[in-house]
Amino acid sequence: MPKRTAKPNRGFQIADQIQRDLTELIARELKDPRVGMVTIQAVEVTPDYAHAKVFFSLLVGDPQETEEALNQAAGFLRNHLFKRLHIHTVPTLHFHFDRTTERAADMNALIAKAVSSRSKDD
Repeated sequence: MPKRTAKPNRGFQIADQIQRDLTELIARELKDPRVGMVTIQAVEVTPDYAHAKVFFSLLVGDPQETEEALNQAAGFLRNHLFKRLHIHTVPTLHFHFDRTTERAADMNALIAKAVSSRSKDD
């Protein structure tokens, strides 16, 4: 009999569900004052579902403090995920601040500066 393997997009489905559930849990259940307006940008789950990297961005607040608070609350959040997800192993959560939005704003500022200096030269 051939070895049974998980469907390739099952990991993406699990990551997507974790992203949706975490968004709701952080907004409703997490009472830590260090965690403000957090947006979960992406979740990457290892093939064995043992670990999940959770990338977040912030509207306001200190990224370092928020990352620390979220990682301290990871066990609490994972416990709540156990109740929501119907999988054998709920991954250990590792939160990381996502600087993509920050970098995009910096690039836009540089482009705007280059365009305005160019129009002054003309």
